[in-house]
Amino acid sequence: MKKCILAYGRLSDDQLAQLAREFEVRNFTGLASSEDPAFRAALPEAHGLIGSSLTITPELLDMAPRLEAIATISVGHDNYPVEELTRRGILLCNTPDVLTETTADTGFLLIMATARRAVELAEFVRRGDWQQSLGPEHFGTDVHGKTLGMVGFGRIGAAIARRGALGFGMKVLYSNASPKPDLEAELGAERRELDALLADADIVCITVPLTAETEHMIGAREFGLMKPSAILVNIARGKVIQEAALINALETGQIHAAGLDVFEHEPLSPESPLPHMANVVALPHIGSATHETRNAMAQRAVDNLRLALKGQRPISLVNEAAWRPA
Repeated sequence: MKKCILAYGRLSDDQLAQLAREFEVRNFTGLASSEDPAFRAALPEAHGLIGSSLTITPELLDMAPRLEAIATISVGHDNYPVEELTRRGILLCNTPDVLTETTADTGFLLIMATARRAVELAEFVRRGDWQQSLGPEHFGTDVHGKTLGMVGFGRIGAAIARRGALGFGMKVLYSNASPKPDLEAELGAERRELDALLADADIVCITVPLTAETEHMIGAREFGLMKPSAILVNIARGKVIQEAALINALETGQIHAAGLDVFEHEPLSPESPLPHMANVVALPHIGSATHETRNAMAQRAVDNLRLALKGQRPISLVNEAAWRPA
């Protein structure tokens, strides 16, 4: 009897067919909630799950006694109880590497768009308000030659820093749990404690994963350390920043501007003031949202799940402690 997979992510017909050649696939594309009765009814038969965004709870795991592996179509895995999965011997696979450059492009897009006020001034033209040469009240801020502070210096953080240092002559500071001597040599990057980085950086870019330690790590105290001319960019997770403190810092001029691809609650509430502030560029979590990259992420998830359910080590494994070689 074939093992059963519940697929609730965006997979191409070809990717679904790849899985169907070896496993029984039950397709729940477009699944909005784990409360869906058909999905919950299928959990007892599931050996594998593949998708993204759905929050997996211990309650759901209790309903899936045969579950061996989950393949998330994402790098982040804060919606999975990793320790509980490990305790149960369930593998959790993710998709690093394949989205690094695309997400770094988004990060640098936010740096440029925010510094040069691109969205605000494009709207200025669209409204028909461009009637004469612009004055200083519409000028932006240079990016080249400035100091870029990376909070988090993993794959994506390093890719953004590489764009800044090699493409724009930026000085790179980084705050990270461990030193990165190779990147220091390549980019001239300097490791700093977080407080010192915040005080010195012209642009602060957040790329840390969301964990118990990083949740709300940037709040009122941290904004108070930053330059009034500083720009904050967040492409990590919204909950890394205390959003109320960010709004206050932007409104009071504690910091100059913010470029945001992520928010504490997504989709962003219509009541949030952030998208209506002239000094904010707000995007709808598009970090890896290109056709090429999303397809590559889905393929990595398919490959991970196929290997896991055949007793082979997945390419990208989050909880190494759960791996039990045959």
